[in-house]
Amino acid sequence: MNVNAILDHAGAAVATIEPTAALASAVRLLAERGIGALVVLGAGLRVIGIISEQDIVRLLAERGAAALHEPVGQAMNRKVATCNGGEPARRVMQRMTAGKFRHLAVVEKDRLIGIVSIDDVARQLHTA
Repeated sequence: MNVNAILDHAGAAVATIEPTAALASAVRLLAERGIGALVVLGAGLRVIGIISEQDIVRLLAERGAAALHEPVGQAMNRKVATCNGGEPARRVMQRMTAGKFRHLAVVEKDRLIGIVSIDDVARQLHTA
């Protein structure tokens, strides 16, 4: 099983946000969609960051509610882990576990094609 199979099952829709959007907009989008992370896209629709629920909670603990008015670009994680669609699911699970992150952007030829969560991967590995 590879990442493409996971995307086929979980769906390839990716929620994205611009780095200039307020953090409050990211919170609203995460809540509305019931998801845990947003991919941050810059010029040319290139992946420049990721912002997760955990990132936001930590920021709020550090800076308080005023942080909600800051741009996503100041709060996002710029070290975005990526994979390609052909990568084996077990390897992806190992990378996510070792790196202690829950979301992995799926990129083909510098183009975002999806995102997988550790839950997506675990569910597919369990049913395979």
